[in-house]
Amino acid sequence: MRTAPRAAEHHWRVAAAPGGLPLIGHALHMGRRPLEFVASLPAHGDLVELKLGPKAAYLPCHPDLVQQVLVNARVYDTGGPVKEKARPILGNGLITSDWADHRRQRRLVQPAFHTARIAGYATVMEEECAAEAENWGAGKAIDVSNAMLALTARVTARALFSTDIATGAIAEIQRSLPVIVHGAYRRAIDPTGLFQKLPIEANRGFDRALTRLHRLIARIIEDYRRTEGDQGDLLSALLSAEDPETGGKLDDQEIHDQVMTLLMAGIETTAGALTWAWHLLGRNPRAEEKLHAEVDEVLGGRAPGFADIPRLDYTRRVFTETLRLYPPAWLYTRTTTEPTELGGRRLPTGSDILISPYVLHHNPELFPDPEAFDPDRWLPERAKDVARGHYMPFGGGSRKCIGEVFGMTESTLALAAIASRWRLRPVPGRTVRPQAHMSLSAGPLPMVPRPR
Repeated sequence: MRTAPRAAEHHWRVAAAPGGLPLIGHALHMGRRPLEFVASLPAHGDLVELKLGPKAAYLPCHPDLVQQVLVNARVYDTGGPVKEKARPILGNGLITSDWADHRRQRRLVQPAFHTARIAGYATVMEEECAAEAENWGAGKAIDVSNAMLALTARVTARALFSTDIATGAIAEIQRSLPVIVHGAYRRAIDPTGLFQKLPIEANRGFDRALTRLHRLIARIIEDYRRTEGDQGDLLSALLSAEDPETGGKLDDQEIHDQVMTLLMAGIETTAGALTWAWHLLGRNPRAEEKLHAEVDEVLGGRAPGFADIPRLDYTRRVFTETLRLYPPAWLYTRTTTEPTELGGRRLPTGSDILISPYVLHHNPELFPDPEAFDPDRWLPERAKDVARGHYMPFGGGSRKCIGEVFGMTESTLALAAIASRWRLRPVPGRTVRPQAHMSLSAGPLPMVPRPR
């Protein structure tokens, strides 16, 4: 495998993406075939200029250039068309806050994801994963996408809120979140900003769903303020968090924005990745057999627990490889805060940068046979050849996903719990096409559970 050269030693290829149209640029390509379009750009250059509307944006295709952006969060701050249109939805949370705010927020939110807390959240994960495995019936097709969305919604809601509150919140979260996610993406790829102003049902439904979810979060925070003590959940951790540098705490609006961010980032993305895992296993019987052999050996017929995770090596590799093929955060943006240089191109303040893990993960120069599902490429003796910055489903730099360990723990337990009970068989004739919205979804995925 080729090791990427250092940025300073490289003669960078800078190119313009082909196929731009007047006024809208490449927005039509991004709307119709976004994955194929971005995956085609490395053939043109290490840094490719494209347009979403009249404004230029730059997609670094070489991992060294991607790392240059991610490790310099002050110069390449959050921003760009996707982030700017997410702010009215997420507020000023970890995903959308600028560099200075993000540093403070990260210090305050990080304790909620401390190892000791993850072990506590794992109890919720164990219970919900076991319950999901119990609920399925043999021989009747289920929509795996919906099942995984329901599972991750229950896990996230119960990790965020105490059990009593979570019970009432789960239904509203499941009802509203998909509408918000899809509406947010439609707004993000519209270079004119006109779509969200149209008096159509899609926009009215989006507004209703967003209002309901905001009201739910505000009511829960108000209820928590009336109670005392740590209930062992994420919201308790956010309420009690104290900045070690200033002694400051998060106010209600800041907590609201963090909760909204965690819901948006923690449910749809994990559900989508788990759905892809079942799809890949259903079409790769040897990998499925190895997964079943491992869960049988480690669990011996019982439900998995947090203590089993270190021994579920292959299970974890299955999910790691799934994230390579189908990274949920397939595209995100940064904006330059001062004049800078990237790949030999001088960029003025306010230049938009597009980062795509999908592009890196499908580059044959970085991953041999990149379209193949091969969990064993993550065995230690092979994974050592994956250089820093080649694999980044959780982002990188100071903005790397704060919930990485949470998501990996939840997904490993979910795969083990369900695989110990069921084989999921594809429905014949069903074509699965990735849907690149705010996260990378498989869409509806009917599969038939067969008892093991």
